[in-house]
Amino acid sequence: MRSGNHTGDSLDYSISHPNSAYMAKQKNRSAKAPAMPSPYEEARDELFQHIMRCGVVGAAPEHQGEWFTETMAYMTDRYPELSADQIAELRKLGERFAQPPKKRDDTAAA
Repeated sequence: MRSGNHTGDSLDYSISHPNSAYMAKQKNRSAKAPAMPSPYEEARDELFQHIMRCGVVGAAPEHQGEWFTETMAYMTDRYPELSADQIAELRKLGERFAQPPKKRDDTAAA
């Protein structure tokens, strides 16, 4: 004779999680397609990637200036839908992005 309360019926090994009803509701959320980035956002992200890849951070200011002039000409061709003001704003953001982090003074922190 076997020990335990086994009566020959199949055993139910399924596990029920206490929050299974909640978890199921989370899966059924309405799936919205992610918003597509605007051409300006795409250009900005691409510019930042170029800055990181090309070693612009830490370069001499005159080399940075040349690099930005050439790169902004490329971006103007690549994103013709951007206005001259948007291209100028991209350059301004890129130049700020390319600056090395500023060191924090102990006196400024106080």
